[in-house]
Amino acid sequence: MGDSSGSVSIDMEAMSLGGQEHLVETTYGPVCVAVCGDPDKPALITYPDVALNWLLFCPEASSLLLHNFCIYHISPIGHELGAPVIGVDAPLLSADDLADQIVEVLNHFGLGAVMCMGVTAGAYILTLFAMKYRQRVLGLILVSPLCQAPSWSEWLCNKVMSNLLYYYGMCGVVKELLLKRYFSKEVRGNAQVPESDIVQECRRLLCERQSTNVWRFLEAING
Repeated sequence: MGDSSGSVSIDMEAMSLGGQEHLVETTYGPVCVAVCGDPDKPALITYPDVALNWLLFCPEASSLLLHNFCIYHISPIGHELGAPVIGVDAPLLSADDLADQIVEVLNHFGLGAVMCMGVTAGAYILTLFAMKYRQRVLGLILVSPLCQAPSWSEWLCNKVMSNLLYYYGMCGVVKELLLKRYFSKEVRGNAQVPESDIVQECRRLLCERQSTNVWRFLEAING
């Protein structure tokens, strides 16, 4: 997710290139999709990791992708900025439900077969989607995908993070666990090297997430 140079940026500036957010109603609830670029170009759908609603791109990659694709950034349910808290009565979705939801998003925009790019939890969701709906997938770009059962340490870390989110919300410990998940040690910084601007910005954005919604997505992945 990060590199030692720290030359990474949240792809928010893509919104200024004709991007627009859409709230798509699906069987599993409304999902926010940000469309960036020329809709006449081939479609690339993206799905981020836990507690994110955009993928992180270096500027060069962002420009290259927008030159060749129309990008449909799919946010996990309730992960968009300003999202309301999902009610306690709403059923917990499974990872399969989230994969099925992608089909409804594609149908909403009239898309056929698409390229897919996902990171960690998002890569897992898109892999499930590709396995269930092969005819709708032209190719997969997966970054740090979940491709095997978690180790005991990974399972424990996810369980701790889930419990902290449930009882204490987006507290400092959860933020640190998520930032370690997203970025390398070099990008996060240390006592001698300050953390990069992208880490600081990501830390700020985590404060704006609805912790209950993040917990629900994490539970879907853990399940």
